[in-house]
Amino acid sequence: MTKPAFLITIDTEGDNLWQNHDRISTENTRFLPRFQALCEKYAFKPVYLTNYEMAVDAEYVEFARDVIARGTGEVGMHLHAWNSPPLTPLTDDDWRHKPYLIEYPAEQIRAKVDHMTKLLEDAFQTKMLSHRAGRWAFNEFYASLLLEYGYQVDCSVTPRVNWQYSPGNPQGKGGTDYRHFPSQAYFIDPQDIAKPGHSTLLEVPMSIQYKHSALMNTLKQGYDSLRGKKRSPSVHWLRPAGGNVEQMKQVVQRSLAEGNDYVEFMLHSSEFMPGGSPTFKTEQDIEALYRDLEQLFSWLQQRTVGMTLAEYYQKQMKTGY
Repeated sequence: MTKPAFLITIDTEGDNLWQNHDRISTENTRFLPRFQALCEKYAFKPVYLTNYEMAVDAEYVEFARDVIARGTGEVGMHLHAWNSPPLTPLTDDDWRHKPYLIEYPAEQIRAKVDHMTKLLEDAFQTKMLSHRAGRWAFNEFYASLLLEYGYQVDCSVTPRVNWQYSPGNPQGKGGTDYRHFPSQAYFIDPQDIAKPGHSTLLEVPMSIQYKHSALMNTLKQGYDSLRGKKRSPSVHWLRPAGGNVEQMKQVVQRSLAEGNDYVEFMLHSSEFMPGGSPTFKTEQDIEALYRDLEQLFSWLQQRTVGMTLAEYYQKQMKTGY
């Protein structure tokens, strides 16, 4: 029996975008080689899903070109609509509201996808095959553009999570509701991205599990609505949050028990830098993060095999997924 794949996805973007609403810096580039070295120690291959400000950072481009040249990772596309050219304001302050790409007019969505794809392919001299939507917002039109531009893999779906309560454009409807999407990999139906179909775009949903039982979730949702609060069900991700190694292991075990042939980890590039995120603020936090990563990666090395998203796609094609 072949081992399941371990897929590492890094949203590779500017520093502390949670708090910085008026500027974007890319200092976190300098902290990526340490993470890359850790991955290589365990024969894992991260996918750096890269957005605009990183794609024009010369130091990052040099780092990522080396990763590609050595076959030790992959670069894919990640698009933050509010600062990705061509720029046409959607709200009174796009940098503050961070509108979802799917909230823009169709011709602007196309122009941004076109610009980012060509920018990345020029910078890295390789075809872009993998993609994750900024702020996890995905729809049928966006999927049709990925197919048109030759992408093979999307990993924007966050099963069990509803982003409708996370606003972008204040006049909009919030993000995508993924509560009823599959949690296993599937080739999407372009007419309904929540269903398997016969396209060439493979959806690889994030590894996410409910925190509570179905009954407890229903009770919590009911209680929240009585209090006038609307929120997505509580979940655990395969994602470091500081001291959550056992939780991440449980997500892995439950995902594999459901029949998945992969588990998918994510983090933001800025989370490897002290002060680059709300979660890891100090050097001590970063050292604790790396201790957690060592524990998790050592445990996963026995149970999985490292792959990029493009490699996972090829595996699915060979096995007639």
